[in-house]
Amino acid sequence: MFGGAAVLIALVGTRMAGLADTLADRTGFGEALVGSVLLGAGTSIAGIVTSASTAASGAPDLAVSNAMGGIAAQTMFLAVADVAYRKVNLEHAAASPVNLGQSTVLIILIVLPIMAWVSPPFAVFGINPLTPVLVMVYLVGLHNAHRIKQRPMWLPRKTDATRDEDDDECDDRRPLALLFAIFGGMVAVVGLCGYVVGTAGLELSGRLGISQGVVGALGTAIVTSLPELVTTIAAVRKGALQLAVGGIIGGNMFDALFIAASDVAYREGSIYNAMSERSVFWISLSILMTGILLLGLLRRERQGPGGIGWESVLLIGLWLGGAALQISLG
Repeated sequence: MFGGAAVLIALVGTRMAGLADTLADRTGFGEALVGSVLLGAGTSIAGIVTSASTAASGAPDLAVSNAMGGIAAQTMFLAVADVAYRKVNLEHAAASPVNLGQSTVLIILIVLPIMAWVSPPFAVFGINPLTPVLVMVYLVGLHNAHRIKQRPMWLPRKTDATRDEDDDECDDRRPLALLFAIFGGMVAVVGLCGYVVGTAGLELSGRLGISQGVVGALGTAIVTSLPELVTTIAAVRKGALQLAVGGIIGGNMFDALFIAASDVAYREGSIYNAMSERSVFWISLSILMTGILLLGLLRRERQGPGGIGWESVLLIGLWLGGAALQISLG
């Protein structure tokens, strides 16, 4: 069940990138914004269903580590996409003020759960007051991204390697309503697969004697993040570079809301105070990796080791190091 759901998530995710690129061109919202909102949220549905269902089953560590492990894995996937784009460093070519703004909001979203974790236990009807704050910060972030898209106060320096999405031409003339309906159907399939992944992951944790944190961060998180991997590489191959970067950052922003959904589903109190140090490790690693990505987007290095940016090397190394450490701890 776990493997079958993973394959279906990957197959459906492959189709979502092309459709999102078409919608970006047809609606005029732009690749970075559509990547952050439509593609980012759509590909993250499997993960939020996994976190919420496992939290409702009384597995807070699996729910939180699935969310934060997903953010770390997806940020690392962007480095993998950088390897696939051989012309120049991906962060150089996909310069976008929207992606910079979204990265900053993402760091705020990830930091807040740590603040709730170190605060005294407090919940109203089993829900921590931070949960609605997370949702509000997310919505403000989307509004901020739209304003940046409409009236940017600064623009990245143009180089011969900077890719401009305005040069794209869209040949798909199907009705917008039909395109949105198809995309919605794909989201529903991915969400159903997320429920299967969460149920199977919880069972595997018990039968194999592996901690929920490891299963969440390195099992369910990677599987539910497969749409981000396949859509990012597909977008890069199509030349939709801002869509690729925006899809990862937007997906990570939506992943931060997994904890909010998990807090509502978890009925034994506030999930923030039920998190273990293993979950906090993945939250901290996600903050570090996002900071490095943001610096890479600002620095815009053309070429680094192996034709990719130094930030990509660091992102891959940090994720591999974090995974090895968690596995060694059992």
